Amino acid sequence: MDKKHILESLLFTSGHPLSYKKLAEVTEFSEEEVGNLLKDLANDYEQNSRGLRLVFLDNKVQLVAAPESKEAMEKMIKSDFEEELSQAALETLAIIAYKGPVGRAAIENLRGVNCSFILQSLAVRGLVDKKNNPEDGRSYVYSVTFDFLKHLGLSKIEDLPKFEEFYGRK
Repeated sequence: MDKKHILESLLFTSGHPLSYKKLAEVTEFSEEEVGNLLKDLANDYEQNSRGLRLVFLDNKVQLVAAPESKEAMEKMIKSDFEEELSQAALETLAIIAYKGPVGRAAIENLRGVNCSFILQSLAVRGLVDKKNNPEDGRSYVYSVTFDFLKHLGLSKIEDLPKFEEFYGRK
């Protein structure tokens, strides 16, 4: 596979900014080579009027939607928030409720898929809170909010049904 496409795949899968250093470690390319490949990839997106762009800040890069698609993206996001929560969102919310505060990596490990958009959706809906991880300042932990408890009619998180009782097994 072409080196640019490897970087593109990593950025797509990540869903958040990645440092040149991290990309170099994962790919075993030099940081200089990573920087050059990312510039080429950014040019490819710009010159070919593609729906994606690369955003660069402080030796980090993130794959994002092209600004030209802003209106369509806003409509999609708005319609998503007007709909009921998906099964994936409910699963993610349950993990946060029962295991929170919990990091994205732990959630993704349990679910087996990238949860970036779901976590963003739950945060925008006011159901989860994103805070700096006290054990690792480079990451975040998620916990349920007062709105989550209000929607379920609970006074405190301890009022959630016990997992074992809910599923009838230990």
